[in-house]
Amino acid sequence: MRNIATIFGRELTAYFVTPLAYVFIVIFLALAGVLTFFVGDFFERGQADLQSFFTFHPWLYLVLIPALSMRLWAEERKTGTIELFLTLPVRLYEAVLGKFLAAWCFAGIALALTFPLWLTVNFLGDPDNGVIVAGYVASWLMAGAILAMGAAVSAATKNQVIAFVVAAAIAFVFIAAGTPAVLGLFQGWAPDGLVRAVAAASIFGHFSAMTRGVIALPDVVYFASTIIAFLGANAILVDLKKAD
Repeated sequence: MRNIATIFGRELTAYFVTPLAYVFIVIFLALAGVLTFFVGDFFERGQADLQSFFTFHPWLYLVLIPALSMRLWAEERKTGTIELFLTLPVRLYEAVLGKFLAAWCFAGIALALTFPLWLTVNFLGDPDNGVIVAGYVASWLMAGAILAMGAAVSAATKNQVIAFVVAAAIAFVFIAAGTPAVLGLFQGWAPDGLVRAVAAASIFGHFSAMTRGVIALPDVVYFASTIIAFLGANAILVDLKKAD
C-alpha cells in the first residue's frame, strides 16, 4: 500500500504542475454547463433534479477521459522512462494501480467541482438528494471504467494520439451497446440471450439505472469488473511492451 500511495501522490502531483489539469477541468466544467443548461434545457424542464446534467456524461467522458488516459503509459514509453520506472522497488500491479488511482482521483476532483449545480437545484426546488448522490457515484464509476480502458490502450502504444483515438473507439462501443439504436439491430432476428448480453455489456445501461437513484449490486459489480479486467490487460501490456 505504501508503494501504491507513493506512486499515487507522484502522479497526482504531476497533473497539477503542468497546465493539463487546469485545461481539463476548465473544459469539463464548461462543456458540462453548456450541455446542462442549453442542450439539456435545465430551466425549461421545470424539475428539481440533475437528470439534464447526468444524461450527457457518457458522451462527455467519451472525449475527455481518453484525453486524460492517453498519457498514462504512452508518455513513459515514448520518453523511455518506463524502464527506469519499472526498475524501482515496486511491483507491476502497484505501478498500474498507483497511476490509475491518481487519474481516477483527478477525474473525481473535476466532477466534484460541479457542486454549484447541486447547490443551484437545491436553491430552486426540493430535489431528492439521494438520487443526485447516486448520479455522482454512477458518473465516477463510469469515469473509472473508461479510464481503465484508456490506460490499457495507452500501455500498448507510444503514440498518445493513437491511444486517444483507440480508447475513444472502445469506450464508444461499450457506451452505445445499450442504446435503442444498437439493440434494435439485434432485435427481431437475434436470440433473446444475445440481445440481453449486448444490453448487459453497456456502460450506458448500468449508468442510467444508477442515475435513477438505485445503486444496485449488479451495476456496481459491472463497473468494478470492467475496471479490474482492463487494469489486468494494462498490466499484461506493460509487461509485454516494456522492452520496446
